Amino acid sequence: MVESSLPDGAAAAVKKSERTIAREAPCIRSTRDSAAMRATRKVRMKSWNEITHYAGFDWAKNHHDIVVVDAQGRVVAEFQFEHSQAGWKAFAQKIKAYPGLAVAIETSQGSAVDQLLQCECAVYPLNPLAAKRYRDRKSPSGNKTDRADAWAFADALRVDGHGWSVLQPLDSLTQQLRLLCRDEMALIEQRTALVNQLQQALSEYYPAALEAFDDWTQSYCWEFVAEFPTPAALVKAKKGRWNRFLHKHKLWRPQTSQKRLEIFARADQFCGSQALSAAKSLLAVSLAKTLQALQIQLDAYRDQIRQIFNQHPDHDIFDSLPGAGDKLAPRLLAEVGGDTQRYPDTQALQCLAGTAPISYQSGQIHKVLIRRQCNKILRQVVHLWANGSRQSALWAQTYYEQKRNEGKSHACALRCLGQRLLKILWKMIQTRTPYDPDLHARNQKAHGSWVLELVKQKPA
Repeated sequence: MVESSLPDGAAAAVKKSERTIAREAPCIRSTRDSAAMRATRKVRMKSWNEITHYAGFDWAKNHHDIVVVDAQGRVVAEFQFEHSQAGWKAFAQKIKAYPGLAVAIETSQGSAVDQLLQCECAVYPLNPLAAKRYRDRKSPSGNKTDRADAWAFADALRVDGHGWSVLQPLDSLTQQLRLLCRDEMALIEQRTALVNQLQQALSEYYPAALEAFDDWTQSYCWEFVAEFPTPAALVKAKKGRWNRFLHKHKLWRPQTSQKRLEIFARADQFCGSQALSAAKSLLAVSLAKTLQALQIQLDAYRDQIRQIFNQHPDHDIFDSLPGAGDKLAPRLLAEVGGDTQRYPDTQALQCLAGTAPISYQSGQIHKVLIRRQCNKILRQVVHLWANGSRQSALWAQTYYEQKRNEGKSHACALRCLGQRLLKILWKMIQTRTPYDPDLHARNQKAHGSWVLELVKQKPA
């Protein structure tokens, strides 16, 4: 869990990446059907004034340690239980004695958090860096035990918890969409790793295959390796099978087909030895078939994500975002959510996404740095979204070009653009309004936006 932080005072002011305030008219509202409303029903969490006891929860794979303190800091309960049905049942029985219980835990996701929410506990996630500081505060000698960690978290929650953000449970649709999107991204990372391994194997004995095809994330490349596993097998297949393969996968192009056929014909002239080809071809075929099976599952994930996304009541808002497309819109909805109360202002969302910078000021030293502590998945999605918006929104491309002209790197310019896009998204969520490019242009004109002036200077 990443807590949003307010910027420092005037002594350490941070330069703004935008100068205008985005406004969206509240006259357009997305509709919600009854099924979607039931799926997004909220669970009321205890307010801070209702909390009477504070628990530190040190979680592990097989067991968890709990320390409960009262308002005066006295330890009133401490116990350990197994991560099992019986263990959680015993936990639920023991905490019945503390109806006003809040729990501090060093994570914001996983089975332990899910079980705590099912027990209707007020959960306060701790950032790992903050958790480390609280441990050091309680044990400067460096002594560390699971019980000591739980006690440190409980006392930290008692003393400082009034300024923390309680974990708000996601509605079922958003939670399912988030898990699907994150798992899909993890599978894509595995696909990338497998593609890199396949290319490395081919570079050792089959350079002609790498020369013939550029994008090895495409399924026809994997089928090529499965059908022609070695340079000798490719040359032996002759031109007829080569042509059938190219036509089957719709790769026949007048400008590229002849070159590919020439590469196929001389594939055995520069390749690995017979022993190397025999060994590495088995690895290449294994990787190719693994990639084919993985792609089937990725397609199933994409279908399920699209189905859940279309059912979500905030579908219209996120689907209208410029440059988001079919893949990024569900990921943005999954990570940001459509709850109007989750982010009190634009800075809360920008800090969570990592686009807002941090300032370091000490004496005469003042530095502005990239925010590292944030939702890494959301930061990656916003980076891709900002880059995609350049192709669909002229003002976004103009804004990006201006930041590049100011000397900023590609990544920094995209962060600045993402900062601006998140400001617009926050307003859209608050007003339940889909993105309207004409409305955005009118707002830019009303505020005298410098981006709009640069857009006007561009040739038609």
